[in-house]
Amino acid sequence: MDERALVKKLNKGSRSALDQAIEHYTPYVGAVVLRALAGRACREDVEELCADVFVALWTHAGELNPDQGVRPWLAAVARNKAVDWLRCQRPGVPIPEDAPDLSPGPEELAQRREQSARLWAAVDGLEEPDRTLFVRYYYEGDKLKTIAAELGLSQTAAKQRLFRGRKALKAALKGLEIP
Repeated sequence: MDERALVKKLNKGSRSALDQAIEHYTPYVGAVVLRALAGRACREDVEELCADVFVALWTHAGELNPDQGVRPWLAAVARNKAVDWLRCQRPGVPIPEDAPDLSPGPEELAQRREQSARLWAAVDGLEEPDRTLFVRYYYEGDKLKTIAAELGLSQTAAKQRLFRGRKALKAALKGLEIP
């Protein structure tokens, strides 16, 4: 079932749609939660946060927009739940006044922004379907098998395109050109 149909069924309060969403998106939600927690929680906490995300999905199912899909909504809720959980877990230990400031300065932040802009410009410079393949696989975290099928590629061809794309991006970021 595609996302639009799934959201429409969720809007109508379909329990089977919720079951499908749980079955299909649990690995994705778990990955978002794990990334947000950065290893500061045990497996049971991750599972509980994932369950909380799907409870929120059920609670707010009528508010979902079929045109936007459910995946971005789940990612935002999962990230927010993980951040809220971390906020509640923080120990109340004060930071000593003589502790070094480890936060990046304005120059480092500017460099990071410039690197990010260069990377996205390089990704935008990729031809289709390589650009879509790259964004969905590395940024959105979709499974290669799914992306390849939707783009009409074999899994082997998709892997090869990712390999060539990485080489092209590396060269673009170094200021080189790939023949």
